[in-house]
Amino acid sequence: MKKVLLFICIGISISGFAQKTLSKLLKQQNKESIPYISVEDLKTEKASVILLDSREQKEFNTSHLQNAICVGYDSFNLDIVKPKLPNKNSKIVVYCSLGIRSEDVAEKLKKAGYSNVYNLYGGIFEWKNNDLEVLNLQEQPTDSIHTFNKAWSKWLKKGVKVYE
Repeated sequence: MKKVLLFICIGISISGFAQKTLSKLLKQQNKESIPYISVEDLKTEKASVILLDSREQKEFNTSHLQNAICVGYDSFNLDIVKPKLPNKNSKIVVYCSLGIRSEDVAEKLKKAGYSNVYNLYGGIFEWKNNDLEVLNLQEQPTDSIHTFNKAWSKWLKKGVKVYE
């Protein structure tokens, strides 16, 4: 019985540590100037939001959330994106792999007057880790996720890791 209890406690500690580590990473990398939206909340509101994927085109081509618009990060250009977002009060959710690059893009939108902008906590990795559907370039379900690089790939727990 003691061994079982110890095993349960270790399991809870490890799973809690992983989440705290992601939280710590986001706190270190982000200013938290843009409010997060959780995967669970986005899942229920997805039909009424505009989704912007702030990853690069090759990442988007591998997989993306349904109805997402690829706006890029290095190639992000507000003048190109503005016509796709005519209502500055629309609810916009920006995502990337984990929620770091998406904060930068969301900040640019906020500075341009968009008032209802959110950052997806944990990004597409967290979406996939919650067994939610992602689509490939042909808009077909896929398990492949572009993980940006091997260091970031540790955060993807489910799916097929793609680097290039």
